[in-house]
Formats: sequence, structure tokens, C-alpha cells
Amino acid sequence: MSVIKISVFSLFSLCLISAQAARFDIVNQCSYTVWPAAIPSGGGRQLNSGETWSIDIPAGTASGRVWGRTGCNFDGSGRGSCQTGDCGGALSCSLSGQPPTTLAEFTLNGGNNQDYFDLSVIDGFNIPMQFAPTSNGCNNVRTCQQSSCPDAYQYPTDDTKTVSCPGGTNYRIVFCP
Repeated sequence: MSVIKISVFSLFSLCLISAQAARFDIVNQCSYTVWPAAIPSGGGRQLNSGETWSIDIPAGTASGRVWGRTGCNFDGSGRGSCQTGDCGGALSCSLSGQPPTTLAEFTLNGGNNQDYFDLSVIDGFNIPMQFAPTSNGCNNVRTCQQSSCPDAYQYPTDDTKTVSCPGGTNYRIVFCP
């Protein structure tokens, strides 16, 4: 009887582990300030050169994206505008940014308990970016230094750029890698 209880507990624990949030460390290595944004969870904030912003993205998040905004000016209430990537004049974004935006796109714990991610310049290019896993032994890295980068989606039917890692992997997004 106790073997069955242990097996059920082990299976339950494994399910919890595979469905945990992923840590995203967003790093600004640019010589200028970037205002990263993340949807559907995360919002946005100011990130000075050399700073890191860490957010936890819930397992099961589909169609998530992170992008950098430039040339922003916000008041104390979080209202303002950005030259690139503006999301309706809000510091904390709840909708996608206006082009041009270099995008880091992801789905966590998708099919077969895999995370899927890519970079996209379909909506234009505004900041060099790298998207890399930092755990689970996964080493699929995407880097985009310019608008014609081979690691990024260039057009909507360019379906060979998405890579995967095991669900529960943590990630690092770097501006100006």
C-alpha cells in the first residue's frame, strides 16, 4: 500500500515540477536605456544600460512576447510614448508594440511539454536581441544583430526559425548581445 502512495505522490510531484513558471532574465547590454515590455504577463519598465529585469512567466503561456522600446518618455503615472515599440502610451504594456519591433516570441509548456521560442523581425527591427535558454541542458540560442538576421523570422510563412526546449526551462533575453 505504501508503495502505491509513494508512486502517486511521485507522479503528482512530477506534474507540478513540469508545470512551473519559467524565469525570464531580461538584460540590457546596450549603451542606451531600453524599456522592455512583456505580454501577456510582465507589463514593462525602464531598463538602464547594464541592468537586468527578472520576471516569472506562468507555465502554459501561449503566444507570449518580449520586445524593447526606445526613445521613451513616461510621466509618474506611467503614461507617455516611445519612438519604437510603443504600446498605446503605457509603461506597463497590455497590448503589442507598434512596429518596428524586434520580437522574442514564446509558448511555454506547449505540445509534448515543450517550450517553443523564436525571434521575429516581421514587424521590423529596432534593437539587436538574443534569446537563450539557461537551464535544462538546452542550448538552442537565437541571435539577431540586424534586420536581415538568419535566426529570425523574416516573413509570416518563414516557419523554420522556431526552436524548442523542455518545459520548465528558464530563459535570458539580451538587448545588444
